[in-house]
Amino acid sequence: MPADTSELERRPAPADATQDGPSARQPTQATLRANDVIRRSLNFHDTTDFEDARRGFVASLPEPVVIPDEGGRPVWSLGQFGFLGDGPEDDAPDTVNPSLWRNAKLNMIHGLFQVVDGAIWQARGYDLSVMSIIRGDAGWIVVDPFVSAEVAQTVWRDLVVPNLGDRPITAVIYTHSHIDHFGGVRGIIESEDVESGRVKILAPAGFTEAAVAENVIAGNVMGRRASYMYGNLLPKGPQGHVDGGLGKTTSSGTTGLIEPTDFVTSTGQTVVLDGVEMTCILAPDSEAPSEFLFFLPRHRALCVAEDATHTMHNLYTLRGAKYRDGLKWSKYLQQALDMFGSEMEVVFASHHWPTWGNDRCRRFLASQRDLYRFIHDQTLRMANQGFTPLEIGERIRLPESLDSVWSNRGYYGSLYHNARAQYGLYLGWFDGVPAHLHPLPPDQAGKRYVEYMGGAQALLRRAKVSFAEGDYRWVAEVVNHLVFAEPGNLEAKALLADTYEQLGYQAESGPWRDFYLTGAMELRLGVVRQPLPNPASPDTIRAMPMETFFDYLGIRLNGPRAEGKTIKLNLVLTDAGAKYAVGVENAALHVSVDCQSRNAGATITTTRAAFNDVVLGVIKMEEQVKAGRAKVDGAGEVLAEFLSLLDTFDFWFPIVTPRST
Repeated sequence: MPADTSELERRPAPADATQDGPSARQPTQATLRANDVIRRSLNFHDTTDFEDARRGFVASLPEPVVIPDEGGRPVWSLGQFGFLGDGPEDDAPDTVNPSLWRNAKLNMIHGLFQVVDGAIWQARGYDLSVMSIIRGDAGWIVVDPFVSAEVAQTVWRDLVVPNLGDRPITAVIYTHSHIDHFGGVRGIIESEDVESGRVKILAPAGFTEAAVAENVIAGNVMGRRASYMYGNLLPKGPQGHVDGGLGKTTSSGTTGLIEPTDFVTSTGQTVVLDGVEMTCILAPDSEAPSEFLFFLPRHRALCVAEDATHTMHNLYTLRGAKYRDGLKWSKYLQQALDMFGSEMEVVFASHHWPTWGNDRCRRFLASQRDLYRFIHDQTLRMANQGFTPLEIGERIRLPESLDSVWSNRGYYGSLYHNARAQYGLYLGWFDGVPAHLHPLPPDQAGKRYVEYMGGAQALLRRAKVSFAEGDYRWVAEVVNHLVFAEPGNLEAKALLADTYEQLGYQAESGPWRDFYLTGAMELRLGVVRQPLPNPASPDTIRAMPMETFFDYLGIRLNGPRAEGKTIKLNLVLTDAGAKYAVGVENAALHVSVDCQSRNAGATITTTRAAFNDVVLGVIKMEEQVKAGRAKVDGAGEVLAEFLSLLDTFDFWFPIVTPRST
């Protein structure tokens, strides 16, 4: 039966804006039915994960947990998730998928936990990621120090040191190249600690290049989409953000990067840090372009980085990134089983809680291995039968033996978009259908669709009937055309927001829920600017190899403004002993290494740090010259002209409406 059409009437905005979104609506009958299917199909009586998540509890930060920056602004506030409670019982509200609600309650369990008696601990629940601490002979080895420096510093000072002891940090491990595994490093160590040799930093081969490329080259658009994916813009509550799938959400403090001193370059490599021996598996192009796993034989403990967590992970992340290879991913997990399966007694990762006992560890890794292999192989099987990515996403189903395992549920990734990612990994964006080769852009296509459907009011009348029938995917598709055709049509934006909201209430994936609900919010309120981590932080940019630094300048070059201009510059970096010939021709940047242009308009002699500050807009070149930090031979205005051609990206571009609005 269709839902009561009175559900289309907007109810008043809730009084508590921190618990419900602006003008948030109640779930429809279709949403209630969809969530009830989940409630009846999964074993909510299984409390094993709750027991594991609480095991080894040592202490927690005082309640309410609020971590501020230097100005007093909260960068992490766990108290805002108090509506979740912490029991294993199924008390999910009607506005949240019950499976996601269960995951959100698990991720609410926070504190310092012992993983291996007297040897390994984890701080969980204080950022999207988990920070692990390993006892070395002389001090502490820290694994993956959160997203933000403020979080890492507070957890270390107020939780780790009082409970484990004030020993020096002797090493830091970055398991992979995502910012939530290195961004907080400056909260626990300084560059001087590394430069003096007091602290080593271990990372997988290719780490710096991968970290920079992901966080800077496409960092602005990834960061904006991440604000949707992690629910950073949403109020926290049963009608807003409840969980990110891997953790509550990302902290919003200061991110940084101190470059590694040592690298894992091959599988089977043995590394010793502060007397602790580890055997490594290099795992590139799995969950990250640069990643490694390691086994601690003394403790019979396997760190799987982010390649085996208590969720189906992303083979494509909705914030945007390169496709990940499910086949390689599954093979790395098989390698871990082959190399350490008979010895391991605990598996811990950089998200979620550990798994203990050899048999349980083996079953956990085998299930994750088969999950990614199944998605990869079945997608390619159907692709070779001629099915398109949309068709494959709709058809693929996990076998019951995988689907019924809690750690395989789609809290972060989803079967639908992961299958489409494996298609794209091999075959790219084009599905082979000629009509999809050169489609109209959304604003133009939207106008044609609206016209073909009889105009805006006719489309809305039909869409409201479909909404009342619970056909939300179709309503989203057709009304999105109208919003892009007529971005000022408030009735269309309201209906699309209501539709996204119901889809969000039904989503098992935290990122899917957050994308839908953030889209609904921005349709209702417009873009609301808020403080968020900056992936292209000055720290990250300063850590770039110069080749990557020039690549970054190349993507900032405004082609239309540069058209018809020819610029030639020489750059001499005295501290690096490097020379570059930099040019702009045909609206493109080109760079030659270890040479100088004979007819350059100017030659700039300076240090890398001074040049960074000029390009970052911290200081003008003239001021660097006056301060004796740079020398310019030739026409100084040539550099000024070059810098004038570089775009500064606006983070807050629109997503659910056309850019022109």
